[in-house]
Amino acid sequence: MDDEALRAERARTAARLAALRGDHAEVVAASRDTNADDEHDPEGATIAFERAQIETLARQAERHLAEVDAALARVADGSYGVCERCGRPIAPERLEARPTARTCVSCPAVG
Repeated sequence: MDDEALRAERARTAARLAALRGDHAEVVAASRDTNADDEHDPEGATIAFERAQIETLARQAERHLAEVDAALARVADGSYGVCERCGRPIAPERLEARPTARTCVSCPAVG
């Protein structure tokens, strides 16, 4: 994956994070504006569950965004595609499947 593809991935992730934050704000506002006892509603998920689910997805998006930013930093300093453990090249197939990979396939199993 090249710099341009990583930047596109970053843009997609940032947009997803913004949408999740908007969804979270809507759920919080909805819970503030209602007097319903959703904790005992047998018909669906509770507002607390929905809020927690959105928060979890947002944290995952934040972590992925940080990983993409780190990959872009490696592109900038010339170390992208080089295993951080053994110094060998990371297989292009691995980078295609996991563009933020820091290690080659054999190294994560070590240690």
